[in-house]
Amino acid sequence: MRRRDLTRREILSAALISPFLRTTSLCQVPAASDRLDEQALKQSRSIVVPVSNEDIGEVTLTRSWRDQIMTPMLANHGKRAIRIKEVVLFDLTIGLPPETRLYGEGFQMLSQTGGTLATPLDLGNYTDEKHYKMPMAAGARTFYGVMTLSPPRGDQILMAFTSCFQFAGQFRLKQNSLQVAVDTEGLELKPGSTWQLEEFLFRTAGSRNELFDELAHVVNLNHPPIAPDRPPTGWCSWYCFGPKVTATDVRENLDFISKQAPGLKYIQIDDGYQPAMGDWLETGTAFGGNVQGVLKEIRRKNFEPAIWVAPFIAEEKSSLFQLHPDWFVMDDEGKPLRSDKVTFGGWRRGPWYVLDGTHPDVQKHFEKLFRTMRREWGCTYFKLDANFWGAIHGGRFHDINATRIGAYRSGMQAILRGAGDSFILGCNHPIWGSLGLIHGSRSSNDITRRWDRVWSTGRQNLLRNWQNGRLWWNDPDAIVLMGTLPQNEFEFHATVIYASGGMVLSGDDLTKITPERLEMLKKLLPPTGKAAEFADDSLSVGIVRLPYSKTICVFNWEESAKSFEIPLEEPVHITDFWTGKDIGRLKGSVTIKDLPPRTARLLVCK
Repeated sequence: MRRRDLTRREILSAALISPFLRTTSLCQVPAASDRLDEQALKQSRSIVVPVSNEDIGEVTLTRSWRDQIMTPMLANHGKRAIRIKEVVLFDLTIGLPPETRLYGEGFQMLSQTGGTLATPLDLGNYTDEKHYKMPMAAGARTFYGVMTLSPPRGDQILMAFTSCFQFAGQFRLKQNSLQVAVDTEGLELKPGSTWQLEEFLFRTAGSRNELFDELAHVVNLNHPPIAPDRPPTGWCSWYCFGPKVTATDVRENLDFISKQAPGLKYIQIDDGYQPAMGDWLETGTAFGGNVQGVLKEIRRKNFEPAIWVAPFIAEEKSSLFQLHPDWFVMDDEGKPLRSDKVTFGGWRRGPWYVLDGTHPDVQKHFEKLFRTMRREWGCTYFKLDANFWGAIHGGRFHDINATRIGAYRSGMQAILRGAGDSFILGCNHPIWGSLGLIHGSRSSNDITRRWDRVWSTGRQNLLRNWQNGRLWWNDPDAIVLMGTLPQNEFEFHATVIYASGGMVLSGDDLTKITPERLEMLKKLLPPTGKAAEFADDSLSVGIVRLPYSKTICVFNWEESAKSFEIPLEEPVHITDFWTGKDIGRLKGSVTIKDLPPRTARLLVCK
C-alpha cells in the first residue's frame, strides 16, 4: 500500500461523507472522559505536539471512524512548515478497577507487559525502556501496537494500531489515565501536505480470543501475510555450540538427523561462520574457511540449508564499515552513529553501527547479499537477528523525511527482493514494524536449560499465540531436551512448544540425545500449525482444535500442587500425549487432581 499526501479538497470531501469526523487542535479539546468505550474515545481530546512551543497554526487532526476503526489524518493548511513531535490521538482518564488485568506489546520482540493496572509487570528481561533505552514519557508505562484491559467484571477491551507503514503507535499508561499517541519523530509537515497516520481499532468482547481474531483480520487487510502453508521444522546450532560451531559439529548432526529425525527439514548454522559482524559473504577461519561446502552437503542429503544473518548491523573493524562509512545511520555531527550512544550497543563484538535502510546503496547491498546467499550458497531459510537496530532511535537517515519504521521497512523490502522464495524469520525485531515483511516471528526470549527461563519464555510465547498462523508462523525458540532439568520440566517446556502451534527447531547436539528424549522430539513433528486458545492470561488451560480431534493443554505454573476441573463439550476418548496412556471415555468434564508444580499435561480428545 503506497501512501501519498492528500489534498485539502479530499479531506473536506471525507468530512461530508463520514458522520463521525472530528477535527481537533491544541485549542479545541473537549474534557477527558472517565469511561473507556467507543463513545469516550470519540469525545476525548487530541493533541498535536510540535517540536518546539511554536504555534501550530492551521495544523488539524481529523479522526474518521468506521465500524470501530479510526483513520487519523494530520493536515497543514498554513503557509509554513511545522515540525511535529507527536500526535496524541486520545487523552483519556480511565475508571477501571486497579485489579484490571493488563497486556501490552513492546516495540521490539523481547519486551512485553502484563500484570494489572495497579501493578504492571515486565514479562521479558530486555525491555524497551531499561535495556534498549528507548525514550519514554516520565511516570508512564509505554506499550506499542496493541494493549488489552480485562476488568474483573464486564467485557474485555482491545485497543490496537492495525497498520504500521511509517509511524510507531504508542499507549502511555499512568495511574488512571491513558494516552494513545503516534510518534511522528519531529518530522516536518510541509504547507498543503497531509499525513495519513496509522489506522486504529477499538473493540470490546467477552472473549480474549474473539478480540484477537478480529485484530488479526483487520491487520491482514493492511499487511497481507506472506507465510507458507505450514510452519517449518529444523535444527539450530546455537543452543548446543554457540558461536564456536564447526563444520564437524554440523556434519555429525546432519548425519544423525538424516537417519533418526528426517522430519527436521532445515539445518541452520546460527552464527559463527562470519569473520566480522557485517562481513557475511567473506571467508573467515570458521568451517575451514568454507561454509559454502557445508551448506552444499546439507543440500546433497536432501535437507534445506539455513543460516543466521544480522543484516542491519556491522562492527567497526568489519570491511563493510571500513569501506562504506557513508552507508550508516549518522549522529548529529554527521558521523556514523555508535549504537551504544543511544541504545544497547550489541551483545558481541560491539559497539555496533547501523546500516541505513533508506540509503539506495544499502538497499542494493541487501539485495546482492541475500541474492548471493540464496542462489550461490543455496540457503532457503534466513534467521534475521538484531533487526531492532534497523529502526534505531536517535540517529539521522539518508532520507531526511523517513521515520524509524519507514527506514526499517525499506531495508526489509530490499532483503525480501534478494532472498526470493526463501523463508524469512524475524528475530529481535520491531514486532509491529515487521507486519507483512516476515514469514516467521520469534515470540520469546532465548531459551536456556533452566526452569526460570522455561517459565518466562513459555508465558511470552503463549501470550502471542493469537499471532500464529494469522500474521506469520510463531517461533517459540528451540526445543531443548538435554541437560539437568527433571523430566517434568522438560515435558512442561515441550508442551509449551506444542501449544504454540508454531515452528519446531531442535537446539540439542542430537548425536548425544537419549532415545527417550528423541521420541519426545519426534512427537512434536510435524507441528500442528494450530495454537492453543486460552480463556485468559493465566494460561492454565488451553485448547488446540484440530480437524478430527482436540488437545487440552494444562499448565501448573505455580510452586504448589493445583487441581483442575475442565469441562468437555461432548463425550470424548482421552489419551495422554506424552505417555500414550489410555485415560478412557469421559463426558461432562475431566478432572486432574493435585497436578504437581512445574508440570504440564497434554490430553488428546477424540
